Amino acid sequence: MKDSNNISNNDLHKIFDAKLTDADFQKLSLFIHSQFGIKMPEAKKIMLQSRLQKRLRALGMLSFNDYVEFVFSKKGHSEIIQMMDVVSTNKTDFYREPAHFDFLKSTILPEFTAQKQLNKFKVWSAGCSSGEEAYTAAMLLSDYTLANPQFDYTIYGTDISTQILRKAIDGIYTADRVDIVPLEQKKRYLLKSKNKEKKLIRIVATLRQKTKFERLNFIDKTYPVTEMYDLIFCRNVLIYFDRKTQESVINKLCRNLKKGGYFFLGHSESITGIDVPLKHLQPTIFQKL
Repeated sequence: MKDSNNISNNDLHKIFDAKLTDADFQKLSLFIHSQFGIKMPEAKKIMLQSRLQKRLRALGMLSFNDYVEFVFSKKGHSEIIQMMDVVSTNKTDFYREPAHFDFLKSTILPEFTAQKQLNKFKVWSAGCSSGEEAYTAAMLLSDYTLANPQFDYTIYGTDISTQILRKAIDGIYTADRVDIVPLEQKKRYLLKSKNKEKKLIRIVATLRQKTKFERLNFIDKTYPVTEMYDLIFCRNVLIYFDRKTQESVINKLCRNLKKGGYFFLGHSESITGIDVPLKHLQPTIFQKL
């Protein structure tokens, strides 16, 4: 292993020219699926090779074979988290799939208030990525408190990628990412960078204090979660798992969903044919039995 700060141009070319063999791909594919539930079929070999080149460069390694040997060695245990940071796909937006936020505003919150709940309204953003989903919910819920001062809430976000969680915790985004956010919410909840050239915004501290982000692997047998939630977002995450794993993950999430609580899936996901304690209300909107 070479010092990543002292890689020659010749070595860089070797890294870029390095190829992931079928044997090494199979080792990584089987490991990623068994430990993290993420499907890694042959069609994703080139994608995996491209993403892991970043790790070769960071570690100063010149071949994928050296990298695979390192990952499965005693010294390479910490590299597994780094590997998953580059392997996992993290795509999200503010107000993605807006029908869910409309339903939260028009149905779930009035229902919660009508029941005169004294507890905080609790949301779990499972597979939160860089935090846009959690902060969209936070803006909507904070707006709700303006007309309902007795209402309070907390938001919990989890993801497998430590790198992406750091972005969520920081709550800093490029200005173009928040174009879809309504103007009034921009004024209330977004701070512009003093450096106009950077064109960055940050979620205000009051909203960041309402959120908590932690790393969680959906494939773990149990989740270290003690709270019970009124609403769980699990959107565009299950598409990376096989049906057996999807069923297992939803059931584990539902252990921390209150009876009558709501569960949101992504638009390309379904619970058809799997045994979970949810009833269908609207496309991608479910309620716990």
